[in-house]
Order: sequence, then C-alpha cells, then structure tokens
Amino acid sequence: MKPLFSLLLITLSRQVGAQLNRVAQAAGKLYFGTATNIEELSDTAYAAIINNRTEFGQITAANVMKWDSTEPSRGVFTFGAGDQIAALAKKNNQLLRGHNCVWHQQLPSWVTVGNFDAPTLSSIVSTHCSSLVGHYKGQIWDVINECLNDDGTFRQSVFFDTLNTSFIATALRAARAADPQAKLYINDFNIEGQGPKSTAMVNLVKSLQAQKVPIDGIGIQAHLLVGGVPSTLLANLKQFTALGVEVAITELDVRMTLPVTDALLAQQRRDYQTVISACRAVKGCIGVTVWDFSDKNMVRKPAIHGIIAGFA
Repeated sequence: MKPLFSLLLITLSRQVGAQLNRVAQAAGKLYFGTATNIEELSDTAYAAIINNRTEFGQITAANVMKWDSTEPSRGVFTFGAGDQIAALAKKNNQLLRGHNCVWHQQLPSWVTVGNFDAPTLSSIVSTHCSSLVGHYKGQIWDVINECLNDDGTFRQSVFFDTLNTSFIATALRAARAADPQAKLYINDFNIEGQGPKSTAMVNLVKSLQAQKVPIDGIGIQAHLLVGGVPSTLLANLKQFTALGVEVAITELDVRMTLPVTDALLAQQRRDYQTVISACRAVKGCIGVTVWDFSDKNMVRKPAIHGIIAGFA
C-alpha cells in the first residue's frame, strides 16, 4: 500500500549507531526490516545503510514482485527486478518478504479486462502464485494483500467478482505446493486495532483453518497517522496470535501533514514506541518492517529513538 500523506520516517546515517535489527533481535524478535525500491539502491548513502544487517535484517520488495512486474503477459514471467532485491537480501544474509501474490491493484490489463470464466481465472491465480513463490523459495510471502473492506466485507476485485472468496484458498494452496517451507501471510491495513475489519480477519483465518488451507501469519500493515495508534493494538495482536498464527508489522509508517513541529515529532516518536512495544510484548509478533526509511529532505528524526525504546 502506498501512503497518501507526506511521510516523516527515519533518516539514518552511518554515524547513528542505532543497529535496529540487533536491538530487535535482543528483544527476542526475528528481525527489524525495511521495504525498498530498485531505484533507491543506486544512492550510495542509502545502499550503505540497507546493506548493513545490524540495521535491517529483513527486506521487502515494495513494488517489483507485484503482478504487473512479474507476469506482464499471461504466462510470461519477468523476475529480473525482483531478483535484484532477492540478491541483495541473500548477499547480506537478510530475510526476504515477497510482496505480493494476489492484490486488486497493480495488475496488468490482461488480468483485469480478460473476462475469464471462474475455472480459467482460478487456474491463472494458481499459476501466478506457484510460479512466484516457487521462484523465490524459502521466503515469507504476502500471498493475499488487502482482501477486506473496512466494514469487514470482502473487497470487490476481478478475483472476488469472479471467484467469490475461493481465490484466497486457491492462492494459499498453490503457494504451499510451490514451497512447503515458505511462510504464507494475509496482509492488510486498518487491522491494527479491534473492530469490524480485524474481526473479519479473525473469521477469515478461522474459516481457512477449518478448510485445512495453509495460513501461517497475519500481516498488519500499520500505515498510521501521528497520534492515531489504536488503543486496542496490543489486545488485537493477542487476538490474532491466539488463532495459532504468527503476526508481523509489515509496512509501518507514522505520517504527519506538514509543516513539521516539535510537538508532532515528539508524538511521532511516542507512536513508534507504542507500536514496537506492543509487538515486543507478544511472543507471536515476529518482527517489524518500516515502509522504507529514508526522507532525504529531513534530518534524523526522534522516531528512531522511539523504535529503540520500544524494543528495550
């Protein structure tokens, strides 16, 4: 998901010495990670940070593993850009999060206007997921991305409109068959706190489990506004992990509208600390990923200290 407002994330430098991944692992988490895009890697200062495993132990490909990038024509797979991200992670011994297999956006037109019947579209979903997950074996995958509306109903898409909810099971089963070792997630936004959408996620996971459909985790995107961390975040993390699945904060950012003020920066720091602290308190919350880390127009933010405090 692309944030809609001006970002005030964390600007790191080689002199900061925060070592965020080490701090996360010391707190019992698997990783602290970041999303990235191919075009950013040519920036020498940026590349030096993202290649530092003490800062980031996990990498998410923000765009280049999505459907329009990986299967622009039916049955024609183009993995080159995604392979660059995968190679980066492998070189640095970082975990890789595949993002994503099935989403209603960034689809090539052959999918959206193909007017496929249900059996054909189901086969297309299965082929796409198995090819993608099979190519990048041994990773964590957002197999299903943003399938729910805020009111808890299922989002209309070319997949839902043709296949109802069966595309979810189809995708997850295809992913598991392609790589039995992959971690398979459903990823969504506005499920940070308890409410209709998080309840729908609970019910969806229960339904999949009852059908013996493989599901390993729930991805909580956490695109938040300053001062907007839900008070029920911790309870919600516990509600999800009580299902027997793991959870991860997958796309964390805390956005503010400009101009910047000291008060907003202080609140942003508290918000990062609150989110990180909630994950730290729940054993089944395996890690946190920020939705990229560089804001070239700003100096280092107090938010970084909120992250460190949250893991302490």
